[in-house]
Amino acid sequence: MSEIRRLLAAYDAYRAAGQACALATVVHVSGSAYRRPGARMLVTEDGQLTGAISGGCLEGDARRRARQAIVRRRPALVTYDSMDEEEDVEHGVSLGCQGVIQILLEPLDVDDPANPLEMLRVCAQQEQTAVLITAFSLTTNTEVQVGERLLLLRDATSHGTLSFEADTAAQLLEHAHQTLQSGRSATADYDTVAGTLRIFLEVIQPAVRVTVFGAGNDVQPLVRLAASLGWLVRVVDGRPGQATATRFPEAEEVCVVSFDQLSNLPPTQQFALLMTHNYHYDLAALRYLLPTATPYIGLLGPRKKADRLLAELEEEGLQPTQRLVPRLYSPVGLNIGAETAEEIALSIVAEMQAVLRGRAGGFLHQLDGPIHEQTPVLRSSLVPVANATVAASCSLS
Repeated sequence: MSEIRRLLAAYDAYRAAGQACALATVVHVSGSAYRRPGARMLVTEDGQLTGAISGGCLEGDARRRARQAIVRRRPALVTYDSMDEEEDVEHGVSLGCQGVIQILLEPLDVDDPANPLEMLRVCAQQEQTAVLITAFSLTTNTEVQVGERLLLLRDATSHGTLSFEADTAAQLLEHAHQTLQSGRSATADYDTVAGTLRIFLEVIQPAVRVTVFGAGNDVQPLVRLAASLGWLVRVVDGRPGQATATRFPEAEEVCVVSFDQLSNLPPTQQFALLMTHNYHYDLAALRYLLPTATPYIGLLGPRKKADRLLAELEEEGLQPTQRLVPRLYSPVGLNIGAETAEEIALSIVAEMQAVLRGRAGGFLHQLDGPIHEQTPVLRSSLVPVANATVAASCSLS
């Protein structure tokens, strides 16, 4: 979401200045690549760039082609095959990634509320998961156009349209709901009588939200680091002189709340960190978090402190072993030998990132297999067969 917000800010500035723009989006990757499907780059008519679609090897050629798309006023799909050295030479790039990358280049119509960045704006404004459905490869005679898209939100509201026939639309919506449930983006191939449609089903998550209990000096580098990732941070502390916007300019919200008033605080839904260095405030914060659905609760300090807090909650009959321990990360952070406040912040934020992506947080050089999981490819044949059935399958490719 942080990339999307940066792209929107740049787009609004360029639009106000009268600059025409195009959006380059990675829509499919096979094999290895620096960026995954969903990576984006904004290109202006005079060649200015915001965002990235690779580690730097594709940007030059993609910028040239995006500017052509602006002039021609029509989208284009470009395939970069780093396994084909002759094609690398033809494009003037040298990837060395051993992968195939497809980039959708789209000129942005500022008057079209369904242009891709306006669709992303809707995502940024919503506090819910969404799937952005984009048609990007067509070998059909249908009315579907490259770049047509539909945004489906978790609450079942939608934006945009797709010119699909009924059977294709039904299968597509089923796949869209599957991706929403799994939280994983996918590519979908539909074989129809008219030809083949390839669709990118991109899951877009809302901004990461973090509530930090504590406003000491060691919290400041953590808030800065989290905010640099685009996370929205709320700082909560009972000391008016510590919990100030001046001390935490990167925080979305700074709240002065005494520990006996925490029950009045709106609940946190994603990440919570206890960094108060105050036993009684930590205890009150754990009581506050106990009935919530917050999946990650990080507690700064030694294990003995956590054991004492849990024992006291147990004595109160709050059943922390069942209700709290599965969500409690204590001591909080990855084991990177952190000593300073900045190093501890890095350790904690790295652990939260690992939890967010479902990773263990180990060394990449010890990983047995690829760094990134391959994007699932959903395949459906909608071509009538003798018994009038429809075949559908899901595989990784």
